[in-house]
Parts: sequence; C-alpha cells; structure tokens
Amino acid sequence: MRTQSKIRAALALVRRPSLLVAASIVLTGLPAQLHAQASPSAVQAAIRSEGGPKDLRAFYSARGHQPLWVAGSTLRPEADMLVEMLEGASIDGLDPRTYKVKALKSAIKKARGGSPAALARADFLLSQAFAAYASDMRRPRSSSMLIAEPALFPSAPDKTQILTVAAAAPSLSAYLDNAGWMHPLYGPLRKSLASAPRNSPQEQLIRLNLDRARNLPGPDRGRHVVVDAAGARLFMYENGRVVDTMKVVVGKEDTQTPIMAGMIRYATVSPYWNIPPDLVRERIASNVLDRGLGYLKEQGYEVLSDWSPKAGITNPKLVNWKSVAAGGQQIRVRQRPGGSNAMGRVKFEFPNELGIYLHDTPERNLFQEADRRYSAGCVRVEDAPRLARWLFGKPLALKSKTPEKRVDLPEPVPVYITYLTAFPEASGIAFRQDRYRLDAAALGGGQRVLAGR
Repeated sequence: MRTQSKIRAALALVRRPSLLVAASIVLTGLPAQLHAQASPSAVQAAIRSEGGPKDLRAFYSARGHQPLWVAGSTLRPEADMLVEMLEGASIDGLDPRTYKVKALKSAIKKARGGSPAALARADFLLSQAFAAYASDMRRPRSSSMLIAEPALFPSAPDKTQILTVAAAAPSLSAYLDNAGWMHPLYGPLRKSLASAPRNSPQEQLIRLNLDRARNLPGPDRGRHVVVDAAGARLFMYENGRVVDTMKVVVGKEDTQTPIMAGMIRYATVSPYWNIPPDLVRERIASNVLDRGLGYLKEQGYEVLSDWSPKAGITNPKLVNWKSVAAGGQQIRVRQRPGGSNAMGRVKFEFPNELGIYLHDTPERNLFQEADRRYSAGCVRVEDAPRLARWLFGKPLALKSKTPEKRVDLPEPVPVYITYLTAFPEASGIAFRQDRYRLDAAALGGGQRVLAGR
C-alpha cells in the first residue's frame, strides 16, 4: 500500500475509537523516513548541539535556538534564494567561492530528508554564509568618496546583528530579494544588473553605480540625507525609505560638487556669503573696474582685511582692483545677509575641508531647468524651510537681526553626496548623462558610456 493510502486508511480508522489498534498497525507499515520527520523542538535541540563560531551560536542562543531557514520540518524557499545570490556574488564584486556554495548545497540536499540533525546543520551553514556575505557587501570594494568624519567610514555590523535583523524582517523572502541590509538604492540596481545584456554599456554602467551605492549606508544608519549630483536631487531617508525629496542645484562641470559624506551639525541663519577667490577675481573685480565702487554697495559686498574669524572691514578704495582682476592679489570679499545674498536665508553646515554645504538661494528660476549645474560646488536646495523642518523636527525661524546666527541640531544628521548615472525609478532604471565625466574616467576611453537624459 502506498504511503498516502496508508495515512488515509489510518485516519478513517481513528474516527472509530474501537479501531485505534488497527490504525496503529496500518501506520506501523509506513516508511521509516516519515517517522523521522523533524519536529521544531527536535531541530532546536540539534541546533543547540551545533558547534561553530561564537557570534553564530550567540544569535541562535538569543532566539531559543529556533531555526532561521527551516519552517516546521522542511527548509524554507529562502534557502534556495540565498544559494542563488551566493552563486551570483560576482555581481556584488565578491568571489562566490568565499561562501563555500558547493558544501552548502550538499548540506541542503541532506536536509531535504527531514532529519533534525541535517536540518539544523543546513540552517547553521546558511546563517553562517549569509552573515559573511552581507558583511562583505557592506564593505565597499573601493571608494572615491571623501569622508569628513570618522564615524561615517563604511563598516559592517557584526554577524550576530546581521542575522538578528534578518530574522526580524516581516518577510525574509522580501528582505533577501531587496538586499535589505544595504541602502534601499542597492537592491533595485542589483536586480536590474541580472537582466542587463552581458558586456553591454548598460551592464558596465549599472556595475559602476552599484559600487557607488555600496558607499551609502545600510538601513541601520537611521535618518540621513542623500544628494544625487547626477540627478540634481536630494532625498530624505528614515527607517530605510524616502520620506521626502526635492530638487537641488549642483556644481558646474569645472566646479563639481564633490562625492563626500559629512554630518549636518547646525544651521546658519542670515548667513554671509564668503565669495570664492576665483569669483572675486573673475566677477567682482571686473565689475568694479567697469562700474566703479558703487557696484559693491549695490550688491551688498564688503572687503575684509583677511580670512580670520576676527577680520575687519577694509576700505575698498585701498584695494588695487586691477591687480585682483589680473590674479596678482587675492582679497576676501563677502556679501551681507539679505534678499540678494547668494546663500539665501540659511545654510546647513556639515564641517569639511572642502567648505561644502547645503544652502537656500534667491535664484528660484534655476529649479525649473533640466540641467541644474550652476553652483561653485555647494548644493542649493529647492525648499530650505521644508528641509529645516525635517532636520530639526519643527519649523526653523529663518530671520535673524544678528548675521550668522548658529542653530545647532538636536542630533547630527549624516549627508551623503553621490553620483548615480543609473538610478532606480518606478518604471525601471533611468540612465543619466555623465555630466561630470566620472563614468568615462572610471571605465576608460574618455567618452560617455550612455547618452541618458
């Protein structure tokens, strides 16, 4: 009699109490493998007896030795999902051999038989491989990103934490599918690479941008800002998702906004604009020579004695403006706060050696342009009051009688400036023009890889 037939016969007999003995006789004839099917407690007991790394044992101990990859007495489909990801780890710039996929597949095959020991062993090895893989992915292969503060250097969480977060995910399947331990931009880029034509420009470009996405933080970073210089857009992230976004104006091709990370620590209300020396030479000195010193008063400019915090205001008549225009002399010029001030009403400061920051702007028309490369390197934001409200958790008063009023954030917020010429959108991957020619430099050849929008 077949196994299923025997089970049906036994169930029919059990409905009649007088025939319970007969039911047991029928079940006695079932294959020994069915009797050996694992119960959850049996798998837990087997996991408890597993040896292995301390961090892995700590993860299982904290969850009462419950399995992660086993449901009831069978392996979950996520086990096969993970194996597929490990086999394709080269997509992530990693070597699949690192994760001993062959041994893992062998353990999975043995676990299909339902033995508690085999299931426990497979669960243990799957967790070990996943923790190593996720940890390696969180370490960028190489980085051209300038990191302004040590706390922002990319680092992988410990393996116990990696597994604990994965186990707490509402859906382990979705967590794997979206590479949930990475920045939210990473998963869609990775999936699009799998469907890109082999050795094509699209494949090259997605790989390059996947590396850039690896420099962005994982969801454990919490609230943070991402500025995409290629798309001239700012995104506010909370708990691994975008909560708001706005347009920005970024640097021109010869004054590119740098790829960097910093901590937004305070806002400066009613800021001065300390004008870069090259603009003083090219723009201000030439206008003074053409239009006279009245130009300075008209624009709200003042000349300072030096670049120190205690610099005094100098009489502009004492400046040799011809020498400044010719590059023979450098002077410090700043613009007073007010309606025409290029900084607008507020700056959002993240201290860094390049002097880069986010700021308001009176030039509202620039946000209507498709190509928003107009700045000298800093980032002009479309809606400074809205950004301030999100950063501070309440509206920020953007008027001050005192210039350069500093307002500290209750808690610093990381900001990451990146350059994504392949960007995940609802309709698929949007390919953008390589306006800074960073793709061409990275891939060689000196030409644009794709002519995106």
